[in-house]
Amino acid sequence: MAPRVVVIGGGPAGVRAAQALVEAGLRPTVIDEGRRDGGQIYRRQPEGFSRSYETLYGTEAARAASLHNSFDALKSQLDYLPETLVWNISANAVHTVSGTRYGTLAFDALIICSGATDRLMPVKGWHQAGTYSLGGAQVALKSQGCAIGSRIVMMGSGPLLYLVSAQYVKAGARIAAVLDTSTFMQRVAALPRLLAIPAALRKGIALTRVLSNARVPVYRGVQPLEIKGTPQAGVSGVEVALPGGKRVGFACDAVALGYHLRPETQLADLAGCRFLFDDDTQQWLPQIDRDGRSSIQGVYLAGDGARVRGADAAERSGRLAALAAMQDHGMQVATTKSMDGLRAELARFARFAAGLREAFPWPAKFAASLPDETIVCRCEAITAGELRRVVREGGAQEANRAKAFSRVGMGRCQGRYCGHAGAEIIAAAACVPLSSVGRLRGQAPVKPLPVAMTEEVAE
Repeated sequence: MAPRVVVIGGGPAGVRAAQALVEAGLRPTVIDEGRRDGGQIYRRQPEGFSRSYETLYGTEAARAASLHNSFDALKSQLDYLPETLVWNISANAVHTVSGTRYGTLAFDALIICSGATDRLMPVKGWHQAGTYSLGGAQVALKSQGCAIGSRIVMMGSGPLLYLVSAQYVKAGARIAAVLDTSTFMQRVAALPRLLAIPAALRKGIALTRVLSNARVPVYRGVQPLEIKGTPQAGVSGVEVALPGGKRVGFACDAVALGYHLRPETQLADLAGCRFLFDDDTQQWLPQIDRDGRSSIQGVYLAGDGARVRGADAAERSGRLAALAAMQDHGMQVATTKSMDGLRAELARFARFAAGLREAFPWPAKFAASLPDETIVCRCEAITAGELRRVVREGGAQEANRAKAFSRVGMGRCQGRYCGHAGAEIIAAAACVPLSSVGRLRGQAPVKPLPVAMTEEVAE
């Protein structure tokens, strides 16, 4: 019998995984939390919107169109479940909810393409209304066709900082400043690795030209100090320290903040996958082999949900994971040469991703200097001072122990946005390596669920 294959995610990795499965004669089920396919980077505009691909996706217009067209051609040959959340995974079954309809879907092979979310470092005042993640600001532009404010500061580091800034400029938004914590010399040092993908490097340079041509001020090597504002009016400005120590303020009514991306790994955790601490990214990542096999038989991980290497790499890793799944079920679907080619391409993207980490480093050093009154966990309003107190008085040097003592990471986002920074604060306060702090354990449900249940559907 043909294996029952479930793909979680409708982004670049999920679409290419589904395509490989259909090409081999299988009929996979694709579960997508979004309303339409495309994922975050190639998020489709709502029905009735008529903006061009060039307007929406810029230099990635051709790739976005290719992905969308590919999935449109596949829809009659697969089972597509949009606006459906996978809230738990048990042995050989995924548990879903769509609206108030719950379901259980059995599988022989599960390919998790869960994507990534913003990696965030708190700054004093970032709880003020009008503070968004860079990804959130991008969603507003793509899905609602609106800007997050009338005078916006973009702050953080990484390619997404410049991509979202350029997209806002092209949309006619007013950018007060782009504040980058990385330095020009860090980019120069990373150049040999960045040359692994010359086309991607050229696209990055093109984004900076968009900002330059629009006369958007760009400051590098800054240290964020405070997002100013009031509970009544929200954000009113941003204050940073320049490389020489001078404090500078920028008036604004909205801030978009972010430092690269982090893999969305909670589903892999619920599936029982083993995690290892990755020294290069300073994160806990699920263990995978070169084709995407996890430590759990029948569970495969692909795209940015496994390793953040960009959309192009996600497409290749999605296809490779699907080929590996079919190979493991005794199907002859690809030559060794074709799989070797995908692995070689992914190795190039991995080198480029390493270059990006060197050019735009995660600012771990900022965690130790955050004022005690800085809110770290916005869901539960837990401050840096409270985290330091549970380390100092309660001996909480491990992430889950600190969570039990302080409620950090217990809110709606389940630690997605505070987990990394919280671990950095604990490590600095306890004077221990970040790896020894561990990671917040994933628990079902991964996101809030409706209490009412209309029907239980098993397939």
